[in-house]
Amino acid sequence: MIERTARSLLQEDSTAADCFWLFFGGCLVFFMQAGFALLEAGSIRAKNVKNILIKNCLDACIGEILWWACGYSFAFGVEGDSPNKFIGGKDFFSALDKPDSTTYYAFWFFQWAFAATAATIVSGAVAERCALSGYAAYTFFITAFIYPVVVHWTWSSEGWLTDGDIGPGFLDFAGSGVVHMTGGGAALVGAYFLGPRIGKFGADGKPVDIPGHSAVLQCLGTFILWFGWYGFNCCSTGAWGDMALATKCAVTTTMAAAAGGISALACEVFMGKQADLPPILNGILAGLVSITAGCNVTEPWSAFVLGIIGGIVYTFSCKLLLALQIDDPLGAAPVHFFCGAWGVIGTGLFASKRYNGLLTGGSTGGKQLGIQCLGVLAIAAWTCIVSGILFFTLKSLGMLRVAAEVEEEGLDGSKHGGTAYKA
Repeated sequence: MIERTARSLLQEDSTAADCFWLFFGGCLVFFMQAGFALLEAGSIRAKNVKNILIKNCLDACIGEILWWACGYSFAFGVEGDSPNKFIGGKDFFSALDKPDSTTYYAFWFFQWAFAATAATIVSGAVAERCALSGYAAYTFFITAFIYPVVVHWTWSSEGWLTDGDIGPGFLDFAGSGVVHMTGGGAALVGAYFLGPRIGKFGADGKPVDIPGHSAVLQCLGTFILWFGWYGFNCCSTGAWGDMALATKCAVTTTMAAAAGGISALACEVFMGKQADLPPILNGILAGLVSITAGCNVTEPWSAFVLGIIGGIVYTFSCKLLLALQIDDPLGAAPVHFFCGAWGVIGTGLFASKRYNGLLTGGSTGGKQLGIQCLGVLAIAAWTCIVSGILFFTLKSLGMLRVAAEVEEEGLDGSKHGGTAYKA
């Protein structure tokens, strides 16, 4: 029997615990796919439910294969002494032949769940009129290229926004910018190129309400997403030994979610509308997105402020899109893109003093805020420009939107063998 030192045993135990923490977090984040599916299904008309669920399934399946083939490589693959700061390029088909004694597979799995989330954000914004072929092409492109490039800039060891390259470095702990702005920016561009659903805007240009068919599914989906967000934020510590920080992230996450829900609902009531369910649900999500960047560096009071402002950002960005006649059935762009940008900027404002928050007395708070704003501009420009090229090409090829008669009948009956609900 080979004797092992106490130090080696401790190291092995630590690796095993870290692997479990990342695996557990990845499972929670992947469970968010169920939340997205329920929320999106409940927010649209019954005649299109099967279509939206197919698209959610494709996000997971296509995303996994592409993350394995090239996505992880472009995101985290660093080659040689002078690595590319724009994009990675090592370990294609990344899960092949890696040591079982490290956290490699656990980290790979955790990051794949994030990539699947970024892709799924788009499906709600293009619901009820996007062709399946165009959606599959988009899912392919964001998972294989658009999202991994943003990850490489921010979370890899050699990206140009990584700590050490520009001053104190870009702060986005769990992805307000990396995940949510990327998915939300593509959602915004997709909704713009698709155009509004038939009947969404009247002859006078005013929006017409097209309610979803199930408030129950919307509510259940939102609570599942909230639950999964603890994997998103808390498990981004990456290590079992950081449990104190992980539990702090749980508190700040909860504070922002609650504040966002109250804030968005209050905005609607103050503007003379009835207290309805969708504003509070999307307000909760707005608060969650707003805290994701800074959940580890903010205090509970500042998480509350971030959530309150997140609910306001969501409410007025929805009104902006309607004024521009951009139809986003789930409010995906307001929740993810606009609140994601706010979350990144808000981290520069409200991070604790030792993390250089401008409003908390950080010694280089102005510089940190500038880097946060630079990151927002870079992610927005990259995502919107590249997604714009993709959606413009799909539209030009006639692959983006279904025919008017198909949309009127419903995608389920005309494209998927019947509706999701049987009489």
